[in-house]
Amino acid sequence: MSDLYDCRVAFADTLEELARRDARIVAVVNDSVSSGKLTGFRETFPERLVNVGIAEQNMVGVAAGLANGGKIPFVSSAACFLTGRALEQIKVDVAYTGANIKLCGQSPGLAYGALGATHHSIEDLAWMRAIADLTVIVPCDPEETAQSVRAAAEHEGPVYLRIGRMPVPAVHGPEYRFEVGRADCLRDGHHATIIACGTMVAQALEAARQLEHFGVDARVINMSTIRPIDRQVIEQAASETGAIVTVEEHTTYGGLGSAVAEVVVATCPVPMRMVGVPGVFAPTGSTAWLFGRYGLTAEGIRKAALQVVSRKRGGGA
Repeated sequence: MSDLYDCRVAFADTLEELARRDARIVAVVNDSVSSGKLTGFRETFPERLVNVGIAEQNMVGVAAGLANGGKIPFVSSAACFLTGRALEQIKVDVAYTGANIKLCGQSPGLAYGALGATHHSIEDLAWMRAIADLTVIVPCDPEETAQSVRAAAEHEGPVYLRIGRMPVPAVHGPEYRFEVGRADCLRDGHHATIIACGTMVAQALEAARQLEHFGVDARVINMSTIRPIDRQVIEQAASETGAIVTVEEHTTYGGLGSAVAEVVVATCPVPMRMVGVPGVFAPTGSTAWLFGRYGLTAEGIRKAALQVVSRKRGGGA
């Protein structure tokens, strides 16, 4: 692949840019300044960064208080701890009250592979999208990360941003325009559709290139907003290509795949495959090894697409 980029840098740089223009923007963290790439923010705006220590529930509560006072808090923490430890506070203090808080889950999925199941954040999308009135966004590259941070700041109400740790290539150029709730078709195709989010978007594009050698013309959709999801694009993909593969750095229970399936089964049922962690506690290991184990690679996605195409009525492409 081409040059690789850390989306956390794009997140932090954009947050600093926004803070220079809007004094209401503050950061709330849990001893996660360096892992969230917020060292520069702390140096530039020391009075606008609140470090509560390792106290995630308190962190979200503090953010709710700041939001009540007219601030726009960006809560930055490892996704596994932000969503797991502070789930009740996110539900009650943030979503139920409609607080204008931006929850930034850093290093989600299998990014902390060597630290094991306690640090794998593979349930966060299921938890977050089940909460009413909470917008859920999973950007796939630095450009989309920067634009989604800006969109979150402009959006009145709670947002969950899933910021990837694993280096990814640039998928979008500066001409791209992110919009909450709108999917982006990166590649057209007629035999199957691959719907991906976050770190898996680049892998999906590579899988589509590999599928050309098998006579399969695959559409690739970047579903960066998980809630509200772009139902029209999903229904159109099902109708026009007749087969769908979803791929996510997440469990196959309750995340992107489930959200897509909910639309497909109600509008245009077609064969589907969900690529992700298959409802198990992922073991300890490098992120690359875990990606390979669960088919979260171009090769794994290619195999899933070939399987789902073979199930289409009439078989084959």
